[in-house]
Amino acid sequence: MTYDAIVLGAGAAGLWCAASAGQRGRRVLLIDHAPEVGRKILISGGGRCNFTNLATAPDRYLSQNAHFAKSALSRYTPQDFLALVERHGIAWHEKTLGQLFCDGSAKQIVAMLVDECARGSVDIACDAAIGDVDHADGQFRVAYGERTASAPALVIATGGPSIPKMGATGFAYDLARKFGLKVVQPRPALVPLTLAGDDLLFRELSGVSADVIARCGKAAFREAALFTHRGLSGPAILQVSSYWHNGAPIGVQFLPDRAPGWLIAAKAASPRLTMRRVLRDGLPERLADVLCDRLAIEGELGATTDRKLTEAQTRLAHWPFTPNGSEGYAKAEVTAGGISTADLSSKTMAARRVPGLYAIGEAVDVTGWLGGYNFQWAWASAWAAAQAL
Repeated sequence: MTYDAIVLGAGAAGLWCAASAGQRGRRVLLIDHAPEVGRKILISGGGRCNFTNLATAPDRYLSQNAHFAKSALSRYTPQDFLALVERHGIAWHEKTLGQLFCDGSAKQIVAMLVDECARGSVDIACDAAIGDVDHADGQFRVAYGERTASAPALVIATGGPSIPKMGATGFAYDLARKFGLKVVQPRPALVPLTLAGDDLLFRELSGVSADVIARCGKAAFREAALFTHRGLSGPAILQVSSYWHNGAPIGVQFLPDRAPGWLIAAKAASPRLTMRRVLRDGLPERLADVLCDRLAIEGELGATTDRKLTEAQTRLAHWPFTPNGSEGYAKAEVTAGGISTADLSSKTMAARRVPGLYAIGEAVDVTGWLGGYNFQWAWASAWAAAQAL
């Protein structure tokens, strides 16, 4: 079984790379150990697949090389993938912040990619465990199931270990190391954070959410935060989790629309109001009560000193939490870190020192924000590699 290219991993990046290369006249074999293709696509976006983001830009990706993603993202844009979606008659809508979803089901995106593979005459082998992968005499030889195939080009598109219940593993990193590529330490990203110690008291708020600004270092995101029985989740927290490292604090700004000095102004306007009443005016009641208890301000605002109100306002604007960990790969939407971009061409995704070897998608040390950015990286990096196969 001889091919022009073998693609390992039939997720978003692998499917689109195989289809794009096949339609360029390359004979492509796509292999996946799962029983069907696109398993992570099917569960994405609540089953509707947040397939791209119109606000895609290189500064919305994390990598040890902040410039690496620029080339691929500029050459295959959200508009390019949207045009493909529309050619297949898939209805879509913009939710918020540039996020595009299927009106129907994520199954439509998988069916589209499978159809594109068929147009490129791609051979797809599912439920095929990958065995030995060797390279000699300019050929990569891959054992899968009870078969063996060879090709002068091999694409690593097996993703990272996030969501192991879907069959995700660190296979990409093992294979990269085998061929001498460096791997940036992988870690869970876009993941709920867990709390301990004094912050445990917030667990009583499980299920309560609020619009906040969450911060970690220089990163700041305004979206909803959700209190859980284990800690913090919701879009704002998932976003900052990609920037968080063990031991680091995060800050949560409650009532982000309030102007500076708003508590002093409230006191002047309505001195008989209580802090509890003021907080309940802008926050869920249970959350307002817990924050009020922590601030230890009871009674009327008029009986509270300006200094104490200013201190309370400052704390509400940057309420500190120190997570003791995250919920790990089981709940992480993606994996940060991965195959080092220092060993890859930003134009073709090819390994610099191993002719014919490529790495794309989540397997690479490029991690996007929440909201379709990681799908766009999958499409763009896959397309870049396909043009070089």
